[in-house]
Amino acid sequence: MSTSKRLLLVNGPNLNLLGTREPDVYGHDTLADVEALVASTAAEAGLDVRAVQSNHEGVLIDAIHAAREDCAGIVINPGAFTHTSIALRDALLAVGLPVAEVHLSNVHAREPFRHHSYVSDIASCVVVGAGVHGYAFAVQQLARQLG
Repeated sequence: MSTSKRLLLVNGPNLNLLGTREPDVYGHDTLADVEALVASTAAEAGLDVRAVQSNHEGVLIDAIHAAREDCAGIVINPGAFTHTSIALRDALLAVGLPVAEVHLSNVHAREPFRHHSYVSDIASCVVVGAGVHGYAFAVQQLARQLG
């Protein structure tokens, strides 16, 4: 386990459109709102946060690789990469950090292709359907796990 007091917050494709993209599914909070909530929740636990969002898989993988140098854990909403990216899964496994997976909507109540996650079985915590508050819960769980 890293001695760092930092978490990496990873948000995948289309999450830059939060607040305007399908608000009936994803709510009205923006990505900036999510990042502020994660930062304040982490600060309460004595942690800081580095946030990355990209619509490009390789950018996310590079950020995950870099996290092994200075992060203690990862909070990730892989977006649609949840259901498609073995490469993202492999990157998370390779860095050996605890992972909390977050989804704003209840993916299990949606289309069948959204029911499978390449991340869930390697995550120490999975939060679905709690909206942006799921991110705060994920941070709190990782903080507890990290001691």
